Amino acid sequence: MKPVAIFRHAPSEGPGYFATFLDSHSIPWQLFRVDAGDALPSDARLFSGLVFMGGPMSVNDDLPWIPHSMELIRQAAQADIPLLGHCLGGQLMAKALGGAVGRNPVKEIGWGGVAVADNATAKSWFGEVKNFDAFHWHGETFTIPSGAIGILGNSHCVNQAFAMGKHLGMQCHIEMTEEMVRDWCALGEEEIASAITSPAVEKQTVILENLAERVKSLNVTAQKIYTKWIEGLVR
Repeated sequence: MKPVAIFRHAPSEGPGYFATFLDSHSIPWQLFRVDAGDALPSDARLFSGLVFMGGPMSVNDDLPWIPHSMELIRQAAQADIPLLGHCLGGQLMAKALGGAVGRNPVKEIGWGGVAVADNATAKSWFGEVKNFDAFHWHGETFTIPSGAIGILGNSHCVNQAFAMGKHLGMQCHIEMTEEMVRDWCALGEEEIASAITSPAVEKQTVILENLAERVKSLNVTAQKIYTKWIEGLVR
């Protein structure tokens, strides 16, 4: 089986629980450390699926790897190779597939509920799940590309996820581990402090409360989503 390509855009924003999930299903994967200058592949067909993780930059920034990543996304979509995007990754997918990315009304940092849309596509990804607590860390958001369907949202960010066939782009984070949450809180201490007046930004102490229980619950939801996604992998 061809490996799943995972693109990391910041050292602290690796695949997290997603890598654990792939390993538990004996699915090979290859990490491309965009932040470390790894050479990016030129052909999406070398992989069974493409996964784009988060990052602190904007997809609207003038960075040399962004056009390359969006071209890979378009290649994969055309070849029906499953795409999966987490936060920045979801924004890359949205922009590459015809959507737009801009400032969200408020910054979201911490734990926050998201509601599953009442449509058949959402149900195919989430089953009977109506809502769950996701992890958030973003100031921008995407519009839903033409041909895709919105499947998650909340009062702070209308578009939390979209699906297009085998492809899933998310604004929220479902890949979190306890270690990742702690690392992000430490690295983002100043950002949290500067944005604490936002109704969707939590204090560090609140983010870290009952962390093991919250991450375990998120992993259960992530497992459901990832299980659906790997059904489409090119084998």
